[in-house]
Amino acid sequence: MNIYLTLKSLHLIAVVSWMAGLLYLPRIFVYHEENKEDLKTSETFKAMERKLYFYIMMPAMTLSWVFGLLLIGNIGFDQLSNMWLQIKLILVIILTGYHFFLGTCVKKFNNNSNTLSSRFYRIFNEVPTILLILIVFIVIFKPI
Repeated sequence: MNIYLTLKSLHLIAVVSWMAGLLYLPRIFVYHEENKEDLKTSETFKAMERKLYFYIMMPAMTLSWVFGLLLIGNIGFDQLSNMWLQIKLILVIILTGYHFFLGTCVKKFNNNSNTLSSRFYRIFNEVPTILLILIVFIVIFKPI
């Protein structure tokens, strides 16, 4: 079995799972904010947000990083001198920061202390899409 292709496959599976959460959680926030006065519905959203963030997104993010770093190790850490890989890593670090910001939002919703609007979450939900597009094109075309 080819270790490189195995790591690459595991990395892609983890990234797809992570991205699904990054795209879905802010949508839940939109509906949660719009229905915060309905206590039963709000509690349902709180449970959904916690489970998505802690049971799916955190493990998926962790595995994305682990398999990504193992991939770099497999091809050689000297590859970090390639500009395309440096840019990809910077974008993934930004995506990771976005992920942890969503975690603070989960806590705020859980404590009924969210101050951001549903409009904010609708717009903010586009960030991971833009980063994903940039990352995919950089990895595929390796322009630099």
